[in-house]
Amino acid sequence: MDGRFILSDSVQRYVAFKAKRDKDDEEQRLDKARRTAEVTLRASKAQIAKMEADELRGKMHRSEDVAAMTEDLIYTIRGSLMALPGRLAVDVAATATPAEAAEIIRKEVHALMRELANYQYDPEKYEERVRERRKWEAGGGDVDDE
Repeated sequence: MDGRFILSDSVQRYVAFKAKRDKDDEEQRLDKARRTAEVTLRASKAQIAKMEADELRGKMHRSEDVAAMTEDLIYTIRGSLMALPGRLAVDVAATATPAEAAEIIRKEVHALMRELANYQYDPEKYEERVRERRKWEAGGGDVDDE
């Protein structure tokens, strides 16, 4: 043919070409999004594994474990303070002056404060708490995770 085209055939080929190109573009976008999601997932899994390793080595603590350890310390302080009146009652009652009573109370409070100031973080106690929590998490399992 001398530079002429069949219109209906040319239009159909052009439409098929555009549709295929649009489909290829969409597939490329989806493929790129899938690859990005896979990279993000791998990075997240690596970060979680590192945090779990840090936790097991005692380099990182979960907030619920810190809260529980702090709660234990608070109960220790509370128990010591609640026991104070019983420990001091007889000694204070035997004093002749309020100054003597105040001195006995002051000495006991200072002894209690020294005891609390010497409180030390116990990594073994923390490890035990982590192991207990991990057993509970492994045994319990959430329904949502299945």
